[in-house]
Amino acid sequence: MEFNELQQIVESNSCAIQALADRIAELTHDIGGLAESGNLALEERAELRRATIGIANLLSSLDSDLPTILRKLNTIENKVSEISDSISQSGSGADAV
Repeated sequence: MEFNELQQIVESNSCAIQALADRIAELTHDIGGLAESGNLALEERAELRRATIGIANLLSSLDSDLPTILRKLNTIENKVSEISDSISQSGSGADAV
C-alpha cells in the first residue's frame, strides 16, 4: 500500500470516528433529556397521588359530617316553617280585624 492510500484510509477513519463521537454526544444529550422528563413525570405522579388522597379524605370527611349537616338543615327548615306559619297566622288575624 502506498502512503496516499494509507492517508486516505486514516482520513476516512478519522471522519467516521468523529461522526460516531458526535452521534454519541447527541444520544447522551437525548438520554439526559429523557431522564429529566422521567423525573418530572414521577414528581407529577406523586403530586397527583397526594391530590387524589386529599380529595378522598375530604369526601370521607363530608360523608361522616353528612348526618350532622342534615340534622342542622332539618332544624333550619322547621324554624323557617314555624316563622312562615306564624307570619301567615298573624297576617290572617290582621285581616280579620
